Amino acid sequence: MGLQAAFRNRFLDVLGSIYIYNEHRGYTSLDRVLEAVRARCPDDAEFIAAVEKHRADEEKHYRMFRRWFELQGKMPLKVDRTCGHIDHFIETVFGCTIDELDTQAIVANGEEFEKLCRVIMITEQRGMDQVEVLLKNRHILSDKGLKRIFEVVEKDEPSHWMPYDSWLRAHGRRPKPRWREKWTDYWIHKSLMLAKLPAVFLNRSNPRLVRWPDEDPNAYAI
Repeated sequence: MGLQAAFRNRFLDVLGSIYIYNEHRGYTSLDRVLEAVRARCPDDAEFIAAVEKHRADEEKHYRMFRRWFELQGKMPLKVDRTCGHIDHFIETVFGCTIDELDTQAIVANGEEFEKLCRVIMITEQRGMDQVEVLLKNRHILSDKGLKRIFEVVEKDEPSHWMPYDSWLRAHGRRPKPRWREKWTDYWIHKSLMLAKLPAVFLNRSNPRLVRWPDEDPNAYAI
């Protein structure tokens, strides 16, 4: 295998591994968001349905990436929450991990619920922008399966942030990110692109998952 082919294969391997982590983290975390939305907005069937679709799409994307790895006969690289955009965002804004979020407190506090909606909205907008960039990458375009996955993700992304934006506007809440939230998003993105992704790429001793995370909730545990 030539150097260029080896670089391409490693790049796609790392990218796919980071995406499958984030898609799994996304749909499992949205279970908590759905709990909050149903409690906060029990009569808003449209908003609840939109969040349910968001959750279903994230799981669909996860299973598409899983299938991509399965067709290659290998498991994804074992990454951790340092590769998760939403993990960093939640920890910075709320001061705790996703799993530690106090759903009842968020439901009871309008400002906290507003903040949660904005964090999800900003994260999904970042994801949409990133997919547009990736669909111009020659390595992505050279892999028909991965290209198709990102085309599906690109099509789904707008419906993942617009409902939160609409809800915030309809209830007189602030849809535009605060300065601190914009800076947090920018810093997390740059850290992932310029530090974490290259670190995983260069770490040839990075192990692979032994079990799929949808089958074993401790699959990513150290």
